[in-house]
Amino acid sequence: MGNSSGDLREFLRNAEALKRQTVQKQQKNLTEEPEEYRDARRKAMRLLEHMDRTEKGLREKLRQAGFTSQAVDHALTYVEAYGYIDDERYARTYIAYRMDIKSRQKIIRELMGKGIDRKTAINAWEEEAALNMPDEKEILYRTIEKKYPPDTELDEKKMRRLYGYLVRRGFGYSDIADTLENMNIRLVHTYSDES
Repeated sequence: MGNSSGDLREFLRNAEALKRQTVQKQQKNLTEEPEEYRDARRKAMRLLEHMDRTEKGLREKLRQAGFTSQAVDHALTYVEAYGYIDDERYARTYIAYRMDIKSRQKIIRELMGKGIDRKTAINAWEEEAALNMPDEKEILYRTIEKKYPPDTELDEKKMRRLYGYLVRRGFGYSDIADTLENMNIRLVHTYSDES
């Protein structure tokens, strides 16, 4: 038994020495890196202090700040290694704060515009929906109510505009028609006197 404790001590000494060498190598690499890399890394960290960002969003901000693509890649590698940017986490958070006021399709389109791929956005929606099931019909009702109260008569132009507004926000035609009917918002035909 005495032999196994000696092996353990030697193993721990070797592990500690390896750890020291790795840390020293990392510190040496950080001090030998170009100044632009350090500046890009610091800028990335400052940008992430204020708000969570997607990889695409952070990449764009660093490019706008004038960093080379190598410096931007270096900074992104650094922040990704520490888990400071995570597109899946960003998508879940984005959805959680907006799922009660926007339609599923609208949110997914917005995420895709921010550089999140469609599959990640849909998976994030499904995860959040399992925890906090949004009522899209209620969201649609509230959206319409902001424009028109129940029991309203609209001419053809206003009705067309309302439909267009709602479709652009990701609501389906059948849901819109059902909700308008339930709210008693109806089309009033106006006839012009052509004699």
